[in-house]
Amino acid sequence: MNRSPLIRLGAAAAILALGTLATAGCTKKSDNEAAGATTRAADQVKIALVPGGAHPYFQPWKDAATKAKADLGLADVTFNETSGWDQTKQNDVLKALAAQGYNAFGIFGVAPENINSTFEDLKGQGFPVASLASCPAGDVNKADFCLSTDVELAAYKAGQAAVEAMGGQGNLVHLTGNKVDSNTQRRIAGVQKAVDETGGKVKLLQTVTDVDKDLQSAQKAVADLLAAKGNQIQGIVNTAYNPAVAAAEGVKQAKLPIKVIAIDDDQTILAGIRDGSVAGTVLQNPVGQASVGSYALTKLAGGCTVTKPGVVVDSGSFVVTKANVDNYETDRQAKTDELKKAFDGQYLNCQ
Repeated sequence: MNRSPLIRLGAAAAILALGTLATAGCTKKSDNEAAGATTRAADQVKIALVPGGAHPYFQPWKDAATKAKADLGLADVTFNETSGWDQTKQNDVLKALAAQGYNAFGIFGVAPENINSTFEDLKGQGFPVASLASCPAGDVNKADFCLSTDVELAAYKAGQAAVEAMGGQGNLVHLTGNKVDSNTQRRIAGVQKAVDETGGKVKLLQTVTDVDKDLQSAQKAVADLLAAKGNQIQGIVNTAYNPAVAAAEGVKQAKLPIKVIAIDDDQTILAGIRDGSVAGTVLQNPVGQASVGSYALTKLAGGCTVTKPGVVVDSGSFVVTKANVDNYETDRQAKTDELKKAFDGQYLNCQ
């Protein structure tokens, strides 16, 4: 994938969230807000979760969709990854889903610089819309809300973890996604901040972009890097999914003393943390994005509004090392629960 979901969120993200299905804590909308609004009971709501294309990051959305349908009593929740990382194709998929009766949308936009027009089109038809796992480029979000990782903060955490694993000195390489993606630039800034804090003790030897298209491309990039500079590198920090897996595999096979900080929880990465070949990883919260996003969309379809249209919500990021690799899911679930409560208590206006 050209843009990993370490995923795109504006740097000014606020840590917010959603709660249980009960409307306790919501405030009543004004009569003017309610006038003309299309409201649907939960069993009339059909949610479409639509990433930009196939990518391992989004696979947890499938089970989250099934669970949301049951937990919230929805008419349907579908997961559609057929866009092929083409914005025009994604727009066509969304139109087709609307024609099939889907009436609430959680979307990872292919083109962050253009996705607002897609959001405006869907909202103009009366559909609630969430920007999930990414936010539009710039400072304006035309979706009802964005629930995503604060990518700069998560990359900063990854950079700090890499510096610590390296003993606070040496050469670091950063592997990441699509160079022209504004969120890749945020990730680069996050890692650079962590490096700058070492006062020159850690040098950012190289930032390698555009290596998240697929695992094969990432594996070749890592192999080339290790062949050319392996003996010069003390640490590799990854802020995209495929290069993280490739780095974990490549460094272990090469038997080089390089400290690897990965992203997400691919089984290769978790196994590497347990056997010591991977120093750590920074997890995101894809299940929380899908489940909390579906919850919020259901509330909006039922007549609630967001108190601040386009609000940006950090879905959380978590550093995992050997010390907590067996219980990190507890922290992630706690963050998801916190998100739900915050949406109910602060960020939704409900009847």
